[in-house]
Amino acid sequence: MIAPGATLGMLGGGQLGRMFTVAARTMGYRVVVLDPDPASPAGALANEHIAADYRDAGAQDRLASACAAISTEFENVPADVLERLAASCIVRPAAASVAPVQDRIEEKALLDRHGLPTARWAAVHGADDTAAAVAAVGTPAVLKRARGGYDGKGQAAVPAAEAAAGAHAQLGEAPAILEQRVDLARELSVIVCRAVDGAIACYPPVENVHRDGILFSTLAPAAIDAALARRAREIATAAAEALDYVGVLGVEMFVSGDDDLLINEIAPRPHNSGHYTLDACATTQFEQQVRLLCGLPPGDTALLTPVAMVNLLGDLWLNGDPDWAAVLPDPRACLHLYGKREARPGRKMGHLNVLGDAGAAALQRAAAHHRRLAVGATR
Repeated sequence: MIAPGATLGMLGGGQLGRMFTVAARTMGYRVVVLDPDPASPAGALANEHIAADYRDAGAQDRLASACAAISTEFENVPADVLERLAASCIVRPAAASVAPVQDRIEEKALLDRHGLPTARWAAVHGADDTAAAVAAVGTPAVLKRARGGYDGKGQAAVPAAEAAAGAHAQLGEAPAILEQRVDLARELSVIVCRAVDGAIACYPPVENVHRDGILFSTLAPAAIDAALARRAREIATAAAEALDYVGVLGVEMFVSGDDDLLINEIAPRPHNSGHYTLDACATTQFEQQVRLLCGLPPGDTALLTPVAMVNLLGDLWLNGDPDWAAVLPDPRACLHLYGKREARPGRKMGHLNVLGDAGAAALQRAAAHHRRLAVGATR
């Protein structure tokens, strides 16, 4: 066990790193953040911020020498950086667990090997592969870059076979997967916490709504029956075990019109859809990240109250700061801002958790608060 008083490292200085830093410092740890942005939201709250590129060997050595253990806030820190750091410091999750989910082709292949459900897919390594991929998957489908896409970026619709080549050109003919478009009934996610000894705790499945590829709202618990919830937890647990993962993992799933569960993608870190845990659970997902990094067992994942989360994007700052007076008088509305200096359309600036006696009522109130803020932004 790495006890409070030790120093923990965080690769990445965005909002996830910031919330990790708050949790770690509250629990008595020191935090050093490595992030190239001098205005890093996490760096502003850490004990030390190393403003350097992740591949800077000197910065890596400085981080490793200061820390008892290191984690990461996003999946695109190069796996070889994690490997290099692991030579002189505890790193969780390990490079071998993160690398497969940095590439959609590798991720889907791993899920297939372990018998985990996905939509039909095919790899597109180059332009010559598009016709074979369409023949294997069919249309309508979606073409997704193998690396680097998030929040709906790096994707192109393929409504019919003749559109596949153009979609690949739109993505710069980068390696990609062609994935069947699912007859979607709803979207779920499960946050999994897996310890060094393999012990696992799952938060309840939550239901997500996306707008323009970006998560808009999360409802916890999801309005699904017990059998589907149990199956979602089983699939998420199996995914964590397939990766031999240690830490907090987000598993996104599609529910088809026939109530089939399909893994959409895996996030090797705390997940946007788990932000509700900050106000509604016995242990937050960021406390879990600290605990698991330090060799502790998972904390209690009990949901203490129904809750709805809405993301607050930079669009709400079009006319200056939002009218917080439209939201904050609600005693069950909990505002979390990320300390980002510049608001831009589509940029995640914060989120709002709204607690309720019933999930549907909490979601309605959260959506109403968001509408009030949006109206203020367009005046």
